[in-house]
Amino acid sequence: MSSAVTPPPFTDALTDGPALVLDGGLSNQLEAAGYDLSDDLWSARLLAERPEAIVEAHRAYYAAGADVVITSSYQATFEGFARRGIDHDRAAELLALSVELGREAARRAEARNPGRALWVAASAGPYGAMRADGSEYRGRYGLGVDELERFHRPRLEVLAAARPDVLALETVPDTDEARALLRAVRGLGVPAWLSYTVAGDRTRAGQPLEEAFALAADAEEVVAVGVNCCAPEDADRAVALAARVTGKPVVVYPNSGERWDARAHAWDGRPTFSAGRVKGWRRAGARLIGGCCRVGPETIAEIATRLR
Repeated sequence: MSSAVTPPPFTDALTDGPALVLDGGLSNQLEAAGYDLSDDLWSARLLAERPEAIVEAHRAYYAAGADVVITSSYQATFEGFARRGIDHDRAAELLALSVELGREAARRAEARNPGRALWVAASAGPYGAMRADGSEYRGRYGLGVDELERFHRPRLEVLAAARPDVLALETVPDTDEARALLRAVRGLGVPAWLSYTVAGDRTRAGQPLEEAFALAADAEEVVAVGVNCCAPEDADRAVALAARVTGKPVVVYPNSGERWDARAHAWDGRPTFSAGRVKGWRRAGARLIGGCCRVGPETIAEIATRLR
């Protein structure tokens, strides 16, 4: 694999210059390329089966104008891989590979546009993502903070050792899991963002967002706080609150506005995401702006145009 330009530290880019553009839904781009992701491992299955497909999906978002791509490790866990007969050592290799595939996509994008600074965020999804039953949109798994920390720490250690630019602690449904993740990232030497999935002014588990955001206010490892995998309308309300409560840069990447039916394993409703929202998010304190489920490269290109 070819060498790449070393970008400035992610934390510097986060606070200096224009807002950074995140990618859109990785699964969206993989499905558009013809891959069936109706599997408990979701896009993580392709780490072993079609790694080149992941590189190309990342590259499509870089080409659209994203500064940061989020790896295919959202649903990649030791427990999930074990259910498929993949042992611990191989699972660790696949987790690390998710970061390297993002790096390779960045190298290819930089080759087309020399000197461009690009970053890779290593995704760590919630405990419910491993269960693949929609419980990441409910939280309250019946586990304590200590148990959740023990679940997250080994995976985060492997991802951090692969040296991503930032860890994306994303789609967090409740404050117990947030507390566990904040403990689990301590001492890893990689900055992180913490991003809740929300409904209205509350976490999916029903806690007030003000309380949820406040947990990260004094966490040194956390360099941005915000929301993802939610309705665009809920993101509108959350950005200013996250900025006010934490004093940190805000990360925001909502869904298209369609709704996921976990029983039918299908989306319904109509899209409500508009790139016209992003300048309002930027004024309210957002420094990392993109899309999540059902948001593709075309929308990311519109976001990049509006922010620049």
